Parts: sequence; C-alpha cells; structure tokens
Amino acid sequence: MTPSGEEDDDVMVFIILGEVRRAGEETMRPFNALLTGADDDSAVRSCLEALAQQGYEEANLHQIGNLEEAPDEEPFASAYQAALEGEIALIAYDDEEIDGLGSLQ
Repeated sequence: MTPSGEEDDDVMVFIILGEVRRAGEETMRPFNALLTGADDDSAVRSCLEALAQQGYEEANLHQIGNLEEAPDEEPFASAYQAALEGEIALIAYDDEEIDGLGSLQ
C-alpha cells in the first residue's frame, strides 16, 4: 500500500511557456500550460494536440520545464492540481494580465 500523497511523486508535471493564436486572430497571446507526461516529447505533443482541438491555429513553444512541487499562488496551484488529475491546464495572458484558466482535455 502506498502512503498518501506518494503516488503524486512519480508523476512528472510539466509547464510549457509559449504563445498561441486562434484562427482569424492576428496577434499571438502568451500562455502557460501545465500537464503530465512521460517525457518532454510526449508533453509537447499532447499540448499541441489539445491546443489544435481548441481552435488554436498557431503555437510557438518557448520553454518547457518540470514542476517539482505544487505552486502556492493561483492560478498555478489550481492548474497544477488539474494536471495531476490528467487535464491540460491552460493559463492565457492578455496584455500581461492573466486572462483565465481553462482546462483542455
């Protein structure tokens, strides 16, 4: 039997930073995506597939990293929890303000 909370230790939560643009939009919007994956490549692939399913026509991914512990500040804490639950959590920014948290599946 696994002690409580230990199962999360084996899950890698990735954060991807980049910019996206929906079809018909001219400007790229900065975003962060939090998701789980087996490795960097699978996380990037899952992120791009989910963004395409949500109508994003173009995505530039600038950086990927691992989150080793749950963030304390919102919206990152909620996004981290959503990622642990198998969702791809998207945090979009508009003019340097957080626009909202959406979950892509």
